[in-house]
Amino acid sequence: MKLYFSRNPNPRLAVAVARFLQAEVDFEFAAPRAAGQAARYLPLNPNLLLPILELPGRSLWESDAIACWFSRKAGSNFWRTDDDEPDMIRWISWAKDNFVKACDMVHWERGTKQRYGVGPCDEQLVEEGLREFHKAAAILENELSDRLWLVGNAVSFADFRMATFLPYNDAARLPIGAYPAIQRWSEQLEKLDAWREPFKGLAAPEMPPLPG
Repeated sequence: MKLYFSRNPNPRLAVAVARFLQAEVDFEFAAPRAAGQAARYLPLNPNLLLPILELPGRSLWESDAIACWFSRKAGSNFWRTDDDEPDMIRWISWAKDNFVKACDMVHWERGTKQRYGVGPCDEQLVEEGLREFHKAAAILENELSDRLWLVGNAVSFADFRMATFLPYNDAARLPIGAYPAIQRWSEQLEKLDAWREPFKGLAAPEMPPLPG
């Protein structure tokens, strides 16, 4: 069993889950869209995107599906399977269309485009992303104001998914500090070794530095 990954946000999420659950899996840094690599990875993921979990006779792609698989194999309730499961799925769904989406918009302009020379930062799109961020952050702040984690009394995949882009905030510069409950929750996640340093001990080239 092998998890193909990179240092980008969604592959990082899958690696963090695997490390948190102490999954028995091999890790391999990959670049499916690099020159000459497509033929190798197309049978594993027709989208040529990471992460990819290679299993005997088949593959699984998309971070959420991979997280579910790891949690089930570990016999863990990290991916909730009890009465909290609908609540967890609600947060995963909401995150990807709201908080995570807004973080992604800003990070793409301020981070990814600059690291890889895709083009200049579009300040109008940054402003749009920040407006969406504040709308979503206000809702998340209210929800986290009286609880430690999003679902129940322990960390779940909902927390990992919601925080997908926060480890990249050196680039995105989202105003997390304006939201005390979100800041506290983010710092709480950073206390988890698997979240803070998912690539520790792995062969994983660093991302290109931000210019200037």
